[in-house]
Amino acid sequence: MRIIAVANQKGGVGKTTTSVNLAACLAARGVKTLLIDLDPQANATSALGLPTIDGHSIYEPLLGGAPISEKVVPTRWDHLWIIPGDMALAGAEIEVARAEDHLTRLRAAFDPFRHDATFDFVLLDCPPSLGILMTNALAAADELLIPLQCEYFALEGLSKIHHIVNEIRECGANPGLTIGGILMTMFMRNNLATMVINEVQTHFGDVIFKTVVPRTVRLSESPSHGKPIIEYEPGGLGATAYKALAEEFLARHQWSATAVPQT
Repeated sequence: MRIIAVANQKGGVGKTTTSVNLAACLAARGVKTLLIDLDPQANATSALGLPTIDGHSIYEPLLGGAPISEKVVPTRWDHLWIIPGDMALAGAEIEVARAEDHLTRLRAAFDPFRHDATFDFVLLDCPPSLGILMTNALAAADELLIPLQCEYFALEGLSKIHHIVNEIRECGANPGLTIGGILMTMFMRNNLATMVINEVQTHFGDVIFKTVVPRTVRLSESPSHGKPIIEYEPGGLGATAYKALAEEFLARHQWSATAVPQT
């Protein structure tokens, strides 16, 4: 089981869109995937057409009140499970911050869960902030996937999150944390987008996914219908991009298990 934090402290970069659609595309390939919604707004939960479920967020495991395994619920898609988000997570920001081990509460909660072979990948959809929930996700994750919008200010945000990753490593909360990939999102064919991609490639090289996610109306619409893009518009540009991302993601992880062919 490998834990991937999908994070960027800047909002509106396609973070939840990426978490939901990558999870759905992995599941469609037969990969057992758990999506954990760490955002009090529960956007990843609603994007899959699911309601928030009282007592089923990661809130209690963060506070040591229940094991993570008790919070997992199935979705209507084969091979895809979720731990929904809810507003209780907003309280966790305050309550966990008071604890001495405030950076590693989620990591500790995952320790017994890591030995469970039920899931192949766990995706942590982080809130768009540098608060307790995001730092706990970074401390618990094996690697970080950064969705990055193709615009100038995204470069400033990337330097900040890179700094946070270094701090998480150096303080001992998660010395092995790596940046597993940078995904360029909301791409439009213009000079600025091309410049931003080239600039990121100059500094991060092969860390950048070759897949680039375009800005499309259908990708923006699909969460309001409670469907991942491969169900909402399976033949569209957005679905094609996230299917390609899933393939590239699995190739990077040298995935060799028998997977269900995509349709």
